[in-house]
Amino acid sequence: MNVISLFSGAGGLDLGLKNAGTNIIWANDIDKDATETYKMNIDDNIVCEDIKEINQKDIPDGDVIVGGFPCLGFTIAKGNCRDVLDDHNFLYLEYLRILKEKMPKLFLIENVPGIKRGLSFKEFFTQMINNFKNTGYNIKYETLRASNYGVPQNRDRVIIVGMRNDLDYTFEFPKKTHEDNPEPDIYNVTNKKLITIRDAIGDLPEDWNEKIPNHYGTKHKVKINNYVGNRKLDWDKPSPTIMGRGSRSGGPVIHPHPNLKRRLTIRECARLQSFPDDFIFTGSNSAQYAQIGNAVAPLFGFRVSQQIMKALNETPNEFNKNNWELPWNDKI
Repeated sequence: MNVISLFSGAGGLDLGLKNAGTNIIWANDIDKDATETYKMNIDDNIVCEDIKEINQKDIPDGDVIVGGFPCLGFTIAKGNCRDVLDDHNFLYLEYLRILKEKMPKLFLIENVPGIKRGLSFKEFFTQMINNFKNTGYNIKYETLRASNYGVPQNRDRVIIVGMRNDLDYTFEFPKKTHEDNPEPDIYNVTNKKLITIRDAIGDLPEDWNEKIPNHYGTKHKVKINNYVGNRKLDWDKPSPTIMGRGSRSGGPVIHPHPNLKRRLTIRECARLQSFPDDFIFTGSNSAQYAQIGNAVAPLFGFRVSQQIMKALNETPNEFNKNNWELPWNDKI
């Protein structure tokens, strides 16, 4: 199954797609640091260029298009500063332009729940969905939480999937694998408990250690005041959302370590996003934090990718512990 990846970032979703068994034939992002990280860990087939400048005819044909256009205007992390008219919001039209040219069997979009919260955003979301429907696709969308799929993070994301009207395929969203208080379902299958911060980073040294890839970070002091990025984390729960920048002009939002002595390192944030330890980030510290916060959690992406393959009558790979250097592998 050949995949075209738009707004690829450092490659969180693409790592999930790759491990599920798909073939990513073309990728794109405008961020130079993110594309360098992508080349180091995923493939060198990523094009670092403004999507507005890319001729859709230069992109190879594929079975699937995936991507999550920037969420800067949608994210509730901006509070009252959200703007439905933010230029970034309309980058979905570039996605739509390429979709109309390629007309793949299926497409997937990932974005923050804020894209459909609030009256003006609901109107925007409805119009966007109608534009995709009018291109010739049946649309399904649902808000999913990454911690329900083995990721140690309460990260909610809207997943939009389109199946081409002329094809007899059905996409089903992935069933939960982890829950807060798991109970046997009707098939007597019990989901596993949520993965905690302790499960994810409890084995890492409290001090920075450059022998561990990317286990260093910011010297910004810890200040607990109950604002975003300044709240105490609970060792025995999943982390709150790992975020990139609140805006293009601001720095990354970095949560305090549960010990309250410092803030999370780049590697700790990467683990909380379910990036394996052999996935190396490049660029400045700020750029690396932003790449992680802006990414799709790879393990979550893997579960969604499995469902994409099943929808297209292909057999996905099962979870392979050898492909993921995660300390909680035995709980997946």
